[in-house]
Amino acid sequence: MSAPVRLAHRVSELFACSRAEAEQFIRNGWVMVEGSVVEMPQHKVTTERVELDPEARLEAVEPATILFHKPAGFDAIDGRSPASVLVRPDTRWADDPSGVRLLRRHFHRLTPLVSMDTQASGLMVLTQDGRAWRRLTEDADLIEHEYIVEVAGEIAPYGLHRLNHGLAFNGRALPPCKVSWQNETRLRFAIKGVRDGQLRAMCAQVGLDVLSIRRLRIGKVALGKGPNGPMPPGAWRYLPVGEKF
Repeated sequence: MSAPVRLAHRVSELFACSRAEAEQFIRNGWVMVEGSVVEMPQHKVTTERVELDPEARLEAVEPATILFHKPAGFDAIDGRSPASVLVRPDTRWADDPSGVRLLRRHFHRLTPLVSMDTQASGLMVLTQDGRAWRRLTEDADLIEHEYIVEVAGEIAPYGLHRLNHGLAFNGRALPPCKVSWQNETRLRFAIKGVRDGQLRAMCAQVGLDVLSIRRLRIGKVALGKGPNGPMPPGAWRYLPVGEKF
């Protein structure tokens, strides 16, 4: 029996490439061992069948940013029920239009960003990309979010005007935002710098009870729609290369 060797060594021998190129092919998910993709160059092989995808190409591996439709009842950032446990290879949205190849390394060291209420649902971001992290943390108060808030009750006189400008939260006056009725029971908020609990508090100040909150958009990035409708709760898609918040 042959002595075990690193997969990168075997790929280099079989496909006449340098060791560095072999490692890049492997990390990019182009190499299969006995029909299964292996992404670890240090993986040991002996007599197993090793194949290189005919479409394999040498390219840098971009860090992943994942857009997830968080269901209500899960914690976005901190808490006992982290939404991040739902982000797995098998929960990828079938209609993901990004064209990004799924790699298991994309699920390592994902940082959840942009807090939201536990009982809210909608767009959540998890990333490995420092550029996305900086944009969504350092520029957080400059990025507009869009929410649909389902409410019950009778709005106070001039309540819609006050929602747009004239309320306070946690002792500070809130800057202007854009609030309008989507239908008789749903308000659309386009708002910057929103804090956990703020939308419920704003609605309460004008006599409305909040039944549900759903975040549709962060900056220029929306949940997404496909041929079978919007991305459903519990599913995720990749942020395509070049698309920015």
